[in-house]
Amino acid sequence: MENRTEDLVDRYIALWNERDAHKRKERVAEVFTAVCRYTDPHGDVNGLAGVDGYIAAVQERMPGVRLVRRGGADHHHDVARFAWCAMAEGVVDPLAIGLDVIVVEGDRIARVHGFHETKA
Repeated sequence: MENRTEDLVDRYIALWNERDAHKRKERVAEVFTAVCRYTDPHGDVNGLAGVDGYIAAVQERMPGVRLVRRGGADHHHDVARFAWCAMAEGVVDPLAIGLDVIVVEGDRIARVHGFHETKA
């Protein structure tokens, strides 16, 4: 399970960094279950379209910012957690740091509980 979880987390981070709307929508469908939910301090969305729309809105609000994974994923059973930071091009310090907890069904994410702290 360790390699599958690490791969899933890598694909999750990559979809947050995908700026092409068509490719991002495809990646969301590859990473999330059809019936999924994403929550963080700023949003609570359901379904693939909800997740895709939320990511698009964050990207629009923070142009050029990329998520970078910080370390490995800690996981057991069907739950994993991992840290990330939001980095702006040419800036050394992160704009935000966070920790996401995901619930996995098969090889996809069914639920995300996102926690983050804005640094800027």
